Amino acid sequence: MGRFATIWSRAIFPVTATSLTRPEFEQHLLPLARTLTEALHARPFDPAVGQRVGAELVAVHCTDPEALAGTLGVVEAYLVLYCGPEGACGEAAEEYRARCARLQHGIAAGFARALRERTLREQEAIARSALTARSDAQDALHASEARFRAVFEGAAIGIGIADLEGNVLEVNDTLLRMFGGLEGHVRGRNVSEWGHPDDAPHVWKMYGELVRGEREHYRAEKPYYRHDGTVLWTNLTVSLLRDAEGRPQYQLALMEDTTERRLLNLRLRYEATHDALTGLPNRTLFFERLEKALAAGGPTRFGLCYLDLDGFKAVNDSLGHSAGDRLLVEVADRLQSCATGPGEVVARLGGDEFVALTTGPDTEHKAADLAVRILSSLSAPIRLDGRELTVRGSIGIVEGAAGERTPAEVLRSADITMYRAKAAGGNRFEFADAEADARAITRHGLTNALPAALERGEFFIEYQPLVHLHDGSVHGAEALVRWSHPQYGVLGPDRFIPLAERTGLIVPLGRWVLEEAVRQARNWKREHGGSLRINVNLSPTQLHHPGLVADTVAVLENSGLAPGALCLEVTESALIGADDELLEPLRRLAALGVDIALDDFGTGYSNLANLRRLPVSVLKLDRSFTQGMQQLPADPVDVKIVEGIVALAHSLSLAVTVEGVETGAQAAQLRALGCDTAQGWYYARPGAPDRIHTLSLSDAVPLP
Repeated sequence: MGRFATIWSRAIFPVTATSLTRPEFEQHLLPLARTLTEALHARPFDPAVGQRVGAELVAVHCTDPEALAGTLGVVEAYLVLYCGPEGACGEAAEEYRARCARLQHGIAAGFARALRERTLREQEAIARSALTARSDAQDALHASEARFRAVFEGAAIGIGIADLEGNVLEVNDTLLRMFGGLEGHVRGRNVSEWGHPDDAPHVWKMYGELVRGEREHYRAEKPYYRHDGTVLWTNLTVSLLRDAEGRPQYQLALMEDTTERRLLNLRLRYEATHDALTGLPNRTLFFERLEKALAAGGPTRFGLCYLDLDGFKAVNDSLGHSAGDRLLVEVADRLQSCATGPGEVVARLGGDEFVALTTGPDTEHKAADLAVRILSSLSAPIRLDGRELTVRGSIGIVEGAAGERTPAEVLRSADITMYRAKAAGGNRFEFADAEADARAITRHGLTNALPAALERGEFFIEYQPLVHLHDGSVHGAEALVRWSHPQYGVLGPDRFIPLAERTGLIVPLGRWVLEEAVRQARNWKREHGGSLRINVNLSPTQLHHPGLVADTVAVLENSGLAPGALCLEVTESALIGADDELLEPLRRLAALGVDIALDDFGTGYSNLANLRRLPVSVLKLDRSFTQGMQQLPADPVDVKIVEGIVALAHSLSLAVTVEGVETGAQAAQLRALGCDTAQGWYYARPGAPDRIHTLSLSDAVPLP
């Protein structure tokens, strides 16, 4: 039976419409093969079984005539062979062949009947579906027309229908109200009459394409004139309506009134691009104008004046912010009156910072002239609350060809230049200088990099020996901090100490220098013996730091270095006019045994009588007093000055150290004048700590 099912499936599977694979289809035929086998052997014999098998074939979609023919052929050839009794012969064999023939007839009859019934059912279903579809279409058309009418009449947007010539055929009430409520102003007119000067150029181009059937719809923002002359702004959508054959027939317009929204957006745009206090363009709008000017390219040039008021903070602090605001309004009015030429615009960037822009040829002259007009307009006093205030300003000017720099670069250069004008005394203008900009940008970069540099260990210390003048022996060394910058290489303290002062980083940096220098001094004593002293500089900010004494004591105690081996150097300028509160930490340190040196003595113009109240034990004479001694004969004026200072210092029990000794002649003269110690390139340049004890001093001791 299984063999019979396999042959049967191979015969009819190629002409059967089924999603089954052939093995799956064979499994589906296996019950039918069993049914035929049982019918072949049944007593009594029932030929109607064949009809059921034929009907089953139709049920499993074996409806192709080739499937019936294949089935009949397989039954005739193989049913008795594989499903009949074995060894049947004579009358028995003849009986089975007769039964097989009658089953074939039954299969054919059942197949034909089932196929006819299926066809009738399908035709009936198709007819019923067509009738239902026709009825549904009529109902849908009616409902669609009703819905369209409801939408047309009750829509919150304006709707209009016109023919392809542009004649308005029908409009809804909303559209009439949008145009002022006069039907004659809308219905019956032609859309070509509704042109407006603010129409975008492509709007009418798209309209022409639509009525020619080249596009199905378009959207645009379009203004219209109402009958009273006012302007109606709309979001317009126009669609093409075609007939049943697809030919263009009508145009349908949908209009949304956006007039109020547009006015609101314009107001919001104005508020977003103008300063609320002065009404001038703000930073956002100015950047747009500047960007447009710089993008012009070609021969176009620009000039930008960046103004910052001098001393404006004092006005706010003394008279209050309300008075400061009124002052800014008056300044803005004056600036506005200065920028009246073509291509000139003034804006407020924020606070007391304003900018003025001019474009065109010869902008270098125009920018300078604009700056002069601005400073002149500010020169007249401004009356506030019964007071007359004099306003001054500093202006940085950037001038150049468009297309060479970005707006941010131009404004940064102008800002840097403005601060240069302010540093020069204010109430003036300066032109941008590329080298000055580069220096300022470098300073800014170094300032930002300082904190991370300390964390990454980029700082190191070099030591410059201090030498006894009477015998040339090494007295100690001054610790000089250096920065090993990854981009700029090794930087001296003059490049970054002022930046550290301004940012407050000088306190942790100074403590680190103190710790490293004291640790190194302790190592010298442990490795070489002796009593070398270490000099460490203190900045003005460190002098004001409340933890100065505690930090210094902690560093000395942690290292085990005696206080007498440490000398803290303080510049004379930092102590000019110092009160007792500022001097108290130095007095406490001096009481502990730490030496205090007055550095750069002679440059601060301090009262010499003040030396008695300062807790110092060493005067470090500035190099400017000894430069005249580098050659023989020495400058007699310098000799007299140094001689007087040394005598004064010794009378106050102060030691004298001289900086900047570069020649043997200097060293000899200073020794003769009674100076105690010296340092300079004549002895050694600052270097690594291990050089202190290998310093060759064969030429350092002046001959008697």
